[in-house]
Amino acid sequence: MSDEREVLTYELFGTAARELAQQVADDGFEPDLVLSIARGGLFLGGALGYALDVKNLFVMNVEFYTGVDERLDLPVVLPPTLDAVDLTGANVLVADDVADTGKTLELVRDFCAGYVSDVRTAVVYEKPRSVVSCDYVWKRTDRWIDFPWSSLPPVRTRSTRPPH
Repeated sequence: MSDEREVLTYELFGTAARELAQQVADDGFEPDLVLSIARGGLFLGGALGYALDVKNLFVMNVEFYTGVDERLDLPVVLPPTLDAVDLTGANVLVADDVADTGKTLELVRDFCAGYVSDVRTAVVYEKPRSVVSCDYVWKRTDRWIDFPWSSLPPVRTRSTRPPH
């Protein structure tokens, strides 16, 4: 992995989101809903929802990273869990900020697969080691990425974390 970092600004994120939406539109895919993987995918999911005129936005909370380059063995879905009935028969666009190992996207895509008509994935960044080859990718990189929403420390650090 390169020592250099990929730096995404909010302005560049706006460009990335519009270009990803254009990829989806050009492909002829019309999602019925956008499923964001929290937390990083929330930003992209909202932006894609507006750009693709999709009002049905859902969130799935998945924990994998516990720190900078520190992760759990496997991603874990956190409550509240999504009711698969809400997805049945839909064309779903799964949105996340990065496909690093791809295991989080794989978990969410596989969760959807038995219920939906079609599930496709959109990410701002995809890394070469991702086990999922995403349908829509703004940029491929092997660098560490500084996202504008997570590059600064929290304004306030929580003293206790809620149980999952």
